[in-house]
Amino acid sequence: MIPRVLSIAGTDPTGGAGIQADLKSIAAFGGYGMAAVTALVAQNTLGVREVHVPPTSFLDAQLRAVSDDVDIDAVKIGMLGSAEVVATVDAWLAALGDTRPPIVVLDPVMIATSGDRLLDADAEEAVRALCRRADLVTPNLPELAVLVGASVATRWDDAVDQAQTLAARADTAVLLKGGHLDGEQSPDAIVVGTEVHPVPGRRVATRHTHGTGCSLSSAMATLAAHGVPWPEALTRAKQWLTGALEHADALRVGHGNGPIDHLHELRPHITLRPGASNAPLDAAASWSIERWDAVAPVRAEVDACAFVRGLASGDLDRDAFDWYLGQDLLYLRQYARVLARAAALAPSVDEQRFWAAASVSCLEEEAALHQTHVDPAGLEPASSTLDYTDHLHAASTVGSYAVLVAAILPCFVLYTDIGARWRGTFAADHPYADWLTAYGDEVFATSSARAQAIVDAAARAASTSDRSAMAAAYDRSMALERAFFEAPLRSRPNKPA
Repeated sequence: MIPRVLSIAGTDPTGGAGIQADLKSIAAFGGYGMAAVTALVAQNTLGVREVHVPPTSFLDAQLRAVSDDVDIDAVKIGMLGSAEVVATVDAWLAALGDTRPPIVVLDPVMIATSGDRLLDADAEEAVRALCRRADLVTPNLPELAVLVGASVATRWDDAVDQAQTLAARADTAVLLKGGHLDGEQSPDAIVVGTEVHPVPGRRVATRHTHGTGCSLSSAMATLAAHGVPWPEALTRAKQWLTGALEHADALRVGHGNGPIDHLHELRPHITLRPGASNAPLDAAASWSIERWDAVAPVRAEVDACAFVRGLASGDLDRDAFDWYLGQDLLYLRQYARVLARAAALAPSVDEQRFWAAASVSCLEEEAALHQTHVDPAGLEPASSTLDYTDHLHAASTVGSYAVLVAAILPCFVLYTDIGARWRGTFAADHPYADWLTAYGDEVFATSSARAQAIVDAAARAASTSDRSAMAAAYDRSMALERAFFEAPLRSRPNKPA
């Protein structure tokens, strides 16, 4: 059954929050989205400019128009704005009686990102009462504090206590969100009575978080309408939301706090083919996406390694960074030769030109390193560097063209992914700003996409045994990328004189 999910919320003309975000989230989880508008909001990624609230009689007409005709499987309630609007929604739910939707999720929009209260005292009390009609309430920590009449929690244990208080008072389940806490981790939990079902998660380094609360609550409503229990729904929704945050930078929407990528899980499986617009790719065509997903644990270890975290924060020891640059120079020398070998083996002129140009680009980058950062005199390759270059040379001399390009690909896609997530997260005076900017270079991102397309085409033409060898080569390269990032701080070799 396809869940029919109604969003009751305000609008966002840039599409990042409100009912626009709700409808995308519902669609992402296979639901049919509907919407009743509580407020028309003139806003963008930089802030709210104006709010127009239609008469509550019109909101009531919208709600009754839907429920008189459609069997609703779940309702997500977002921005309400006033006690009168809250009362209208509450009265509609009460009037439905036995036909009340089986799932009601309330996202109590009460506190702006700036910390300003969005509701007066009467409306806040009305929202507290509405919590009793909800099956799940999804406040952020400032909103949770308002609902229970306490100070904003700064520790996880205090937040759990507040969520348990709200769950007991309203006789409902609470989705406790840890996004406002400090630290690299961003845990959430489902709280039912005194029971706490935690779901761990890592914090994604991006400023594009507009609409995360709207989106998560809508995802939870849709998953619950599918019959998924709250703890399992949170695990799945949190996985999706993390990916939506990771892909947010690539949307390039607005100049402020931009939206998340609600449909990131769908996009890799869609292609625009002549004569078959938006036709799904077959398994071989999406080979690179499958491998990317398969090595997710390794990529997570790259994100978590001290060198990468220190580079992003600016706290990285300069000697370790200089050592890394020296090894990168030695790696590029060999990588350029491997790319040239790919050009020689390529089956088409276009692919020959692409790999040849990539090889030249490597040599140019090597020359730039010579001039600006690294003195090559006395440099010796570390074991992590030798392991990686030996692996690539072996793929270029022993394996097929398909195996070789599969081994090459991780260096493209991993750096592109890191760069896209770092873009816009650092200031101009960051000690490694030039390097972080290089990671996020859009020209390189375009080359990376082209490399992926070439590898996918090679996978489609490859035999089953060759695809297996491609997977082994790709996975080995990704593991060696991780070792390359770990080496500067793990081995702490002596810096060449």
